[in-house]
Amino acid sequence: MAERWHIEVDQGACIGSGLCAGSVPEAFRMGAGRRAEPVAAEAVASDGVLEAAESCPVEAIALRLAPGGEPVFPPAD
Repeated sequence: MAERWHIEVDQGACIGSGLCAGSVPEAFRMGAGRRAEPVAAEAVASDGVLEAAESCPVEAIALRLAPGGEPVFPPAD
């Protein structure tokens, strides 16, 4: 079975750049108030989802292992 990630978008931090939704529309969409949101709470782990989180200009995207909750991005200190 493929690894799964729980995706969170900090709505207070998101500036609505749309980079995540534009690059990985199967995982992110633009929601209310032109803020990004995950399409589903969990997604199959992929380079695209990780790159979207890493590319967020305000670091509003967090990825955690599902289940378990260990951080994937940003990495734990």
